Amino acid sequence: MGDGLTVIEKELEGERASSLGEAGKRLETALTALGESTDDELIYEAAHAAWCYMIVRESLRMFDHKQAFKVYGVPDRVMAKVGVIRK
Repeated sequence: MGDGLTVIEKELEGERASSLGEAGKRLETALTALGESTDDELIYEAAHAAWCYMIVRESLRMFDHKQAFKVYGVPDRVMAKVGVIRK
Protein backbone atom coordinates (compact mmCIF):
# COMPACT_ATOMS: atom_id res chain seq x y z
CA MET A 1 0.00 0.00 0.00
CA GLY A 2 2.90 2.36 0.69
CA ASP A 3 4.12 1.90 -2.89
CA GLY A 4 0.77 3.10 -4.22
CA LEU A 5 1.02 6.24 -2.14
CA THR A 6 4.57 6.82 -3.34
CA VAL A 7 3.41 6.65 -6.96
CA ILE A 8 0.59 9.10 -6.27
CA GLU A 9 2.91 11.43 -4.37
CA LYS A 10 5.36 11.43 -7.29
CA GLU A 11 2.55 12.19 -9.73
CA LEU A 12 1.34 15.04 -7.54
CA GLU A 13 4.87 16.42 -7.30
CA GLY A 14 5.10 16.34 -11.10
CA GLU A 15 1.79 18.18 -11.41
CA ARG A 16 2.97 20.81 -8.94
CA ALA A 17 6.20 21.26 -10.90
CA SER A 18 4.22 21.65 -14.10
CA SER A 19 1.97 24.18 -12.38
CA LEU A 20 5.03 26.11 -11.28
CA GLY A 21 6.16 26.40 -14.89
CA GLU A 22 2.72 27.63 -15.93
CA ALA A 23 2.58 30.12 -13.06
CA GLY A 24 6.03 31.37 -14.04
CA LYS A 25 4.86 31.92 -17.62
CA ARG A 26 1.80 33.85 -16.38
CA LEU A 27 4.08 35.98 -14.20
CA GLU A 28 6.40 36.70 -17.14
CA THR A 29 3.44 37.63 -19.32
CA ALA A 30 2.01 39.96 -16.67
CA LEU A 31 5.38 41.62 -16.11
CA THR A 32 5.89 42.08 -19.83
CA ALA A 33 2.43 43.65 -20.15
CA LEU A 34 3.25 45.93 -17.23
CA GLY A 35 6.61 47.10 -18.53
CA GLU A 36 7.25 50.61 -17.27
CA SER A 37 3.53 51.42 -17.04
CA THR A 38 2.07 52.95 -13.91
CA ASP A 39 -1.43 51.63 -14.73
CA ASP A 40 -2.88 50.30 -11.46
CA GLU A 41 -4.78 47.54 -13.25
CA LEU A 42 -1.57 46.16 -14.78
CA ILE A 43 0.24 46.43 -11.45
CA TYR A 44 -2.50 44.46 -9.71
CA GLU A 45 -2.54 41.85 -12.48
CA ALA A 46 1.22 41.37 -12.09
CA ALA A 47 0.85 41.24 -8.30
CA HIS A 48 -1.85 38.58 -8.60
CA ALA A 49 0.38 36.54 -10.93
CA ALA A 50 3.25 36.87 -8.42
CA TRP A 51 0.96 35.77 -5.59
CA CYS A 52 -0.19 32.71 -7.54
CA TYR A 53 3.44 31.89 -8.32
CA MET A 54 4.28 32.08 -4.61
CA ILE A 55 1.43 29.73 -3.71
CA VAL A 56 2.56 27.12 -6.22
CA ARG A 57 6.18 27.43 -5.01
CA GLU A 58 5.02 26.90 -1.44
CA SER A 59 3.12 23.76 -2.47
CA LEU A 60 6.56 22.47 -3.52
CA ARG A 61 7.98 23.46 -0.12
CA MET A 62 9.91 26.41 -1.54
CA PHE A 63 9.29 29.21 0.90
CA ASP A 64 12.02 31.75 0.09
CA HIS A 65 10.84 33.67 -2.95
CA LYS A 66 13.44 36.46 -3.00
CA GLN A 67 15.78 34.85 -5.51
CA ALA A 68 12.95 33.68 -7.80
CA PHE A 69 11.44 37.16 -7.91
CA LYS A 70 14.87 38.61 -8.54
CA VAL A 71 15.28 36.27 -11.53
CA TYR A 72 11.89 37.34 -12.89
CA GLY A 73 12.64 40.99 -12.18
CA VAL A 74 9.51 41.61 -10.13
CA PRO A 75 9.58 45.32 -9.24
CA ASP A 76 8.91 46.63 -5.75
CA ARG A 77 5.73 48.39 -6.95
CA VAL A 78 4.33 44.95 -7.82
CA MET A 79 5.53 43.30 -4.61
CA ALA A 80 3.80 46.04 -2.62
CA LYS A 81 0.47 44.83 -4.02
CA VAL A 82 0.97 41.06 -3.64
CA GLY A 83 -1.87 39.60 -1.59
CA VAL A 84 -3.90 42.81 -1.66
CA ILE A 85 -7.55 42.10 -2.38
CA ARG A 86 -9.40 44.92 -4.11
CA LYS A 87 -13.09 45.59 -3.67
